[in-house]
Amino acid sequence: MSDSFIEEIGKIKLDLTHYPGEDLYCDGEIEDELLSIARDCAAVEYQRIIEERKSWEVLYHLSPLRENIVEWLPMNRAMKVLEVGSGCGAITGALSRRAGEVTCVELSKKRSMINAYRHMEADNVTIHVGNFQDVEPDLPDDYDYICLIGVFEYAQAYIGSANPYDDFLRIIKKHLKPGGHIAIAIENKFGLKYWAGCREDHLGTYFGGIEDYPDGGVVRTFTRDGLLAIADRCGFSETQMYYPYPDYKFMTTLYSDKRLPKRGELSNNMRNFDRDRIQLFDEKRVFDTILKENQFPLFSNSYMLLLGPALSEEYVKYSNDRKEEFQIKTVQRGTGFGRKIEKHPLSKAAWEHIEATAMACEKLAKRYEGSLLEVNECRLERAADGSPYITIKFLEGRTLEEILDERLEQKDLEAFHLLFDEYLKRISWGEEKEVADYDLIFANLLIPQGSNTRDGKGAEKEKNNIDCYLNAEKWGLIDCEWTFDKTVETKEIAFRALYCYLLEDEKRNGLNPDLIMNKLEIEPAEAEQYRRQEMKFQKYVTGRRLSMAEIREAIGQPVYTLTDFCEGLRNKTADNRIQIYEDTGKGFREEQSFFPEEDGEQVLRTGEGTVELSVCIPRGRSAVRIDPGSHACVIYIRRISWNGEEISLKGKQLQMNGFKIGDDTYAFPTEDPNITLSLWGLSSEEENHLEAVMEVTAMPSETVKHLQKRGLFN
Repeated sequence: MSDSFIEEIGKIKLDLTHYPGEDLYCDGEIEDELLSIARDCAAVEYQRIIEERKSWEVLYHLSPLRENIVEWLPMNRAMKVLEVGSGCGAITGALSRRAGEVTCVELSKKRSMINAYRHMEADNVTIHVGNFQDVEPDLPDDYDYICLIGVFEYAQAYIGSANPYDDFLRIIKKHLKPGGHIAIAIENKFGLKYWAGCREDHLGTYFGGIEDYPDGGVVRTFTRDGLLAIADRCGFSETQMYYPYPDYKFMTTLYSDKRLPKRGELSNNMRNFDRDRIQLFDEKRVFDTILKENQFPLFSNSYMLLLGPALSEEYVKYSNDRKEEFQIKTVQRGTGFGRKIEKHPLSKAAWEHIEATAMACEKLAKRYEGSLLEVNECRLERAADGSPYITIKFLEGRTLEEILDERLEQKDLEAFHLLFDEYLKRISWGEEKEVADYDLIFANLLIPQGSNTRDGKGAEKEKNNIDCYLNAEKWGLIDCEWTFDKTVETKEIAFRALYCYLLEDEKRNGLNPDLIMNKLEIEPAEAEQYRRQEMKFQKYVTGRRLSMAEIREAIGQPVYTLTDFCEGLRNKTADNRIQIYEDTGKGFREEQSFFPEEDGEQVLRTGEGTVELSVCIPRGRSAVRIDPGSHACVIYIRRISWNGEEISLKGKQLQMNGFKIGDDTYAFPTEDPNITLSLWGLSSEEENHLEAVMEVTAMPSETVKHLQKRGLFN
């Protein structure tokens, strides 16, 4: 290969052998902004920049949480990794730190430059810039991992065949080493968030995936069974399905079929960073119902399908929304000798915290020695690179939180208070000693199922019999991370446990906390002091970082409840604003659209309903869509032209979601009428001119119903 086809940015190599000479798609000014950030700022500044810019695109491309989806994969420096669709490098850094050699494939040179500047110290990364089909024949066939993160759904766009998804996977498979793995992260077509009122991620439409993409486009997501069927047709006999939560983009927890979520765990569901949404129901409560009915795999928001031999990882939880010195991950691992829990630091800055946690377990074990509370055994170990990690004995059982929730659901407040009294008795042992676990919340206490009980009946008792919990010989303390070398009153620890419990779920509001405050002898002023102490503790853990919830609020995408939406419909007048969408290779998206009348473009309204439109469209678009308003209508199209060339209404260049009712006249019985102009084969300048002259007449709702009833519009 000639060196003339290689460019270097730092230690990163850009292979331009198959680069066509210009980027065929571009997200516009945001990519220039990202390039400037990557070139001029260090990675440690990204969090500050994310919080200052309040931009979905900046968050999406630069958030370190993006790496979580691949960080857990067991890699080592002897391995080779292929990343298809590396984009701006959201996960490339994690791969380069863990593997020996990373090969990226990316169509856009500008995005590849952003990636390179971000990771310019990585000497094991080569980015092939060009179309995957052109680059693919040059790739070797010995990759240990092939990562398709947010890529598989676009196969239809760059694999020209009748079965693009199957064919894409078969092509990829050729480059996999025997015993290697293909990792596919993708949205679930039936993800609960879409039923609840989030827009489809790629198209920006409500219920687009659930309705099986009635508006077309090149993007397709799949259900669990749909993905597994593709894998089966492509000859993969070994598959593992993982469930990233809240989704694969900003995953904080990874579940699997061997460790599914428990009721109450799925509470972080407000994830509309990129666009507004409707909230049709409380997703946490619906998730709890789904878990009760054992249907979670069908409704998980995202999937991570791993093709290849089974891994030992069954569950991973990331705590990297904290200060760097407290950032860790928790892993549940299946072994030939059963299961175990591990806690690993996510950076060298967190080594000390892991070591301190191991020491805390020893100190707490001594404090509770001889009591009815048992601190789970843990052991400090060292990885090959010298980093410390903790292994913790895996316990079967139910958390006190689960059991208390059941009591509340059954309105058995007497049993709730009996359990709380037992909690107080068990955690208060050794209260006078200078060691205390500040995080002794209900979720961190586990009552082994079928355990021996003080009355000797143990497993014979049904799980809903409160005595089997009250009389359990031992309750297990499963997390000692926030243990301090000081004396803390039991009532303060119990107040915090109750405070967190009530704060996490509105359905717990049926509990009267005053009864417990009286039991703990906590006065209102003292309770307020404890609440301030909790806020101080949270800042100690997170530092000055904004949480993802706070970032979402700062970005400012609204959430409309069903009540708000219905009110809005009653008060809404017909919206006649024209909206223009530009397809940059990813389908039509809200963030790649504009209202020409508000952007200073020429929109002339003459007479009743006549619109003359003239707008500039930059190079690099594959299609343009005109939305003439947000109401059902009839449109008479006088003329549509591109760079002065009139477009025939009879050919395939124009597509619309209405139907013809007369010469150049179309009915659109939908609140989202649109006319799509394909730009393939048309002239392309640096600035292109789209012009249209139309007569738009609103269609009464009764006319729409009549047309739909007669089957004239589907």
